[in-house]
Amino acid sequence: MLLVLLAHGALALAAPALVAALGRRAFWVLALGPAAAALYALSRTRAVLDGDVPTEHVPWIPALGLGIDLRLDLLSWVMLLVVGGVGALVMLYCGAYFSREARGLGRFGGFLVAFAGSMAGLVVADDMLLLFVFWELTTVFSYLLIGHYADRTSSRRAAMQAIVVTTAGGLAMLVGVVVLGVTAGTWSVSAVVADPPSGPAVTVAVVCLLAGAATKSALVPTHFWLPAAMAAPTPVSAYLHAAAMVKAGIYLIARFAPAFSDLPAWRVVVLVLGGATLLLGGYRALRQHDLKLVLAFGTVSQLGLLTMLLGYGTRATALAGLALLGAHALFKASLFLVVGVVDAATGTRDLRKLAGVARRLPVTALAATLATASMIGLPPFAGYVAKEAALAAWAHDGDPLSTVMIVVVAVGSALTVAYGLRFLWGAFKPRLPAASTPGTPGTPDDDGAPTTVHPQPFWMVAPPLVLALGGLAVALVPQVGQDLLGRHADTYPSGDPGHLTLWDGFTPVLALTVAVLAVGALAFWQRDRVERLQAALWFPDGADVVYRRIMRKLDRLASDVTAGTQRGSLPFYLGVILVVLAVGPGVALATGLVGASGADALPGAALTADRADVLRLGPFAIVPWDGPAQVAVVLVIVVAAVLTARARRRLKAVFLAGVAGYGNAALFLLHGAPDLALTQVLCETVTLVVMVLVLRRLPPHFSDRPLAASRWVRLAIGVLTGLVVMAFVAAAPLVRVHGPISVDFPGEAETFGGGHNVVNVTLVDIRAWDTVGEISVLLVAATGVASLVFLRQRSGDVLRLDPGGDEPADPTGRSRSRQTRPGTWLVAGPTLDPGARSVMFEVVTRLLFYPMILFALFLLFSGHNAPGGGFAAGLVAGLALVVRYLAGGRYELGEAAPVHPGLVLGTGLFLSAGVGLVALLVGQAALESTILDLHLPVLGDVHLVTSLFFDIGVFLVVIGLVIDILRSFGAELDRQAEPFSARGARERVPFAVAGTRSGSRAGSRAGSRSRTGEEDA
Repeated sequence: MLLVLLAHGALALAAPALVAALGRRAFWVLALGPAAAALYALSRTRAVLDGDVPTEHVPWIPALGLGIDLRLDLLSWVMLLVVGGVGALVMLYCGAYFSREARGLGRFGGFLVAFAGSMAGLVVADDMLLLFVFWELTTVFSYLLIGHYADRTSSRRAAMQAIVVTTAGGLAMLVGVVVLGVTAGTWSVSAVVADPPSGPAVTVAVVCLLAGAATKSALVPTHFWLPAAMAAPTPVSAYLHAAAMVKAGIYLIARFAPAFSDLPAWRVVVLVLGGATLLLGGYRALRQHDLKLVLAFGTVSQLGLLTMLLGYGTRATALAGLALLGAHALFKASLFLVVGVVDAATGTRDLRKLAGVARRLPVTALAATLATASMIGLPPFAGYVAKEAALAAWAHDGDPLSTVMIVVVAVGSALTVAYGLRFLWGAFKPRLPAASTPGTPGTPDDDGAPTTVHPQPFWMVAPPLVLALGGLAVALVPQVGQDLLGRHADTYPSGDPGHLTLWDGFTPVLALTVAVLAVGALAFWQRDRVERLQAALWFPDGADVVYRRIMRKLDRLASDVTAGTQRGSLPFYLGVILVVLAVGPGVALATGLVGASGADALPGAALTADRADVLRLGPFAIVPWDGPAQVAVVLVIVVAAVLTARARRRLKAVFLAGVAGYGNAALFLLHGAPDLALTQVLCETVTLVVMVLVLRRLPPHFSDRPLAASRWVRLAIGVLTGLVVMAFVAAAPLVRVHGPISVDFPGEAETFGGGHNVVNVTLVDIRAWDTVGEISVLLVAATGVASLVFLRQRSGDVLRLDPGGDEPADPTGRSRSRQTRPGTWLVAGPTLDPGARSVMFEVVTRLLFYPMILFALFLLFSGHNAPGGGFAAGLVAGLALVVRYLAGGRYELGEAAPVHPGLVLGTGLFLSAGVGLVALLVGQAALESTILDLHLPVLGDVHLVTSLFFDIGVFLVVIGLVIDILRSFGAELDRQAEPFSARGARERVPFAVAGTRSGSRAGSRAGSRSRTGEEDA
């Protein structure tokens, strides 16, 4: 099972490359993912039927008892067949549905395969937390698939609506999962169902689970997102909104119903929401003229019926519900694919404009007829078998509520017959005489001409026919279905066993079925009167209208709250944060200290009891200093901090803050932490450079100084915050009860990490997950920084000199082409204003650049046993690029690093995380290091640890971050400042894209003026 899920992930990642290489035929390859899931389920059929349930366990967080637990019981087997089988056919359909010129197919294919894998993981997960992870993944990928046509407002709105509604339900479900797991004492789904807990907390948890199921399966009142999602491509509608995603909520109900269906809250929620959804969906389907909307509201109706059957709590209804679940996936997916064929062949989905389609598309019409017959419950189709079993189950149930259920299902089934016939007739009716009234329902175009129909390829016609025939095939062997599905139905409480059959004799249930078909056919025959009656009846505002009103009110509320709190004052924001820190944790700390009777009251006080140089201040035991050098450094830091607060010039404040930072580096060094000192120095240096670059676009002085009263308030906040932080720093070591885990790091670093530098081994091995999170934050920060700075669209272009050398000089007389003398090292030097060039700086840059790169590589490869590592090495290499940029300008940066920073950042993050994936593939824990001692002929003994590759990823992430900062705060700010040149002339800047040699393309881009620049000028 795990390999099947990993195969989906691999295909999703490879989808863009496959589509680029194979075009639409790449979907045939992508179909292997869901097909593998279906084949795996079929290969385990005998084991599932024999009760030998296949399970897999991969440790995740053993200390917390969490793992990747997968289990394939009968319910998971059925769902995996549906998800995999329908998914594979939809993939084949996609290969013919999209045109050869369609854009974004690689992204679409990747998202569709990823959704299929997420859905497969959801149905086989036996851990509630893992189930929730897959649950949210289906939400995310469905959002991306619904919004595939990003240039259409309807698609974007539908995608946002779907993710808002389903995410809200997912959050409620998360509460239920946590409460249920804590109450039961286990996260295992099978264990909870086998031995369900009880109590008020469990009731709350179950209601929260049902809230998640209701939003995902579009039950009232959250049903409105499903019809809106029809803005997605037809394959998405067929797969997500008929066979897979909307079944996730149904699956959740079927999974937990055997354990909690006897709870009154469960039954009320399931039956009320299911019945209301069944009736409302069928009623709304009768008023639609878009074929996809008819099916969408019909799907809503059928989901309500499935909820009632699988959540009612008896074996008979569960058996009927499982039969209907499979039948619905077959006939509704087939009908959605039929709509895609009709739409592509005629250019419309309006059933009022279609006529004569069946004659030109006979195979498609046959598939639609078979699927519709199954949907409305005609024998001998799967839909008929399931509905007969449902009516029989409630007819033989002694519960007084059964009568109500029979009435609701009969009315809902009659509506299904009516809208099913409406769909079939509207799509495939023969040519009729011209209508006397244009646009009359049930007539062709205004002139009476038949609809123009274009033939469609085989792979668009075959999948819906295969699915429709599947609904016929499974109904012909009802006993096989009963034997299979009965395994899960047996887990429900005792009751009428129920049965699946094509003929049960002349019974009241058969008479009721005939009456349902007759009433539905009558409603279709009088469809014009039904529509007029529906239009005349008063009907409350739809849920979608209510949703939009709520969202507008939320927007207004958010604006009001933002206007009152986000005042645009940085000192105000900082003051609020510091006051909350001092009043909240500060008061709690003060209360605890007041309650302490003395130094012995704090657990850690005994650790310093035998030291003579301890300064005792109440409950505190403080060592003032270890040597006079520390006192001198602290005095420098204090003076620098005070002068920073009093500085009026921005540049002065930046350098004084840097002095305080270098002072902290000196303290690290004095405490025997050279790694921290080196990293601190490098970070301060890079920060100074970045701040200096930013200051070019800021006024030289700060704004006017605050009033005297405000100064005293700021001083009081600063002093109070400083005292609270000092108290925390002093108290934290003294309240420790157990010894720190870091005392074991030196031994673990050498034994497991294969290195002597504890700091670096901790970053790349012992606490590698923390590092992965930190470098991810760096990547996000780089993206945010660039987004704030770039005024034009950010692209993958890298500014470089024109390689052709045929561009004329700009108005300032400086050449932008690469026409330099042999041996010139800073090739972009001539592009700078002569007054801004420094010969000394250029010479120093030439001397230092390559030694700095070599020093960075030395730190990278020696960091495992000596001070250094990927982070420090990346900073050194970044500083080398900084020096090169300062010496030669933004074009020199493009020559020194002719690569997009996003590529470097992504490669580094992928390499670091990839080390953990490789460890999993070889049977180790994630990010576990492997030590290799090799003897090479020339190099001799080589001590290699796999965490080196993790460190290389960190190295690349830091370099990419520096390049992105230089590109944003350096090159981009340089470009934005060009219209304000002292000469008063706009420079004509030819450049080339990295990796190209076309000077004309570069010149055309450079010659175009950005709108922003023109407005600034």
